[in-house]
Amino acid sequence: MPSSVPTFPELLGAATRSAVHLEMRDSYAVDYETGPFAEWRAGHRHDPADRASWWRPWLDLIQETVRRGVVVRRARIVSEPVSEYTRFLYDGTFTNVAAGEQVRWLPRRRASDIALPGNDFWLIDGRLIRWNHFTGDGASGGGEISEDPAAVKLCGDAFEEVWARAIPHDQYTIS
Repeated sequence: MPSSVPTFPELLGAATRSAVHLEMRDSYAVDYETGPFAEWRAGHRHDPADRASWWRPWLDLIQETVRRGVVVRRARIVSEPVSEYTRFLYDGTFTNVAAGEQVRWLPRRRASDIALPGNDFWLIDGRLIRWNHFTGDGASGGGEISEDPAAVKLCGDAFEEVWARAIPHDQYTIS
C-alpha cells in the first residue's frame, strides 16, 4: 500500500476511464456557525446562472476530468426522511450535474441486502480505491489508498448494485 494519499487533482488526473464515488453518511463535518452549510441554513441557494459562484475548484476538476472522457458517477445512500444536511447536499447537487457528474440517490431501506464496505470511497478505473475515513462527528479522518483485489471487487460490486437501484438526481424528490 502506498504510504501517501494522492490529492484529488492527482487521483482524478490519473483516471482514464471511470471515477465512482459512494457516499453512505447522512451528514459530514457540519459547521452550524460558518461555511456553506450555515449559509444554506440562512437561506442562501446557488444561482444556476452564476456558475462562477459555485464550489470551486472542485467543479472545475470534475469538468476537466469529464472533458477528458472519464465517466464520473456519484451515488448517495440516504436515510428517509432525509437529514437537514442531505437537504443541503440535494439543493446543491445540480452544480455537480452541471459539471458533468452523474448522480443518483438510494433510499437506505433499499440497500439493506447489499454488501457494502465500511467506509465511503472513490474507485478509480476499477483498480484503485481511495477510502474516505470520518470521525464520529463527520470530520475527515483522512484518506487511505488500496489496490487490494478483494477490496476493489467489493467496492466495484457494491457501487454497481447501488447504482442499479438508485434514482437519478433529476427524478429523486425529497420530502
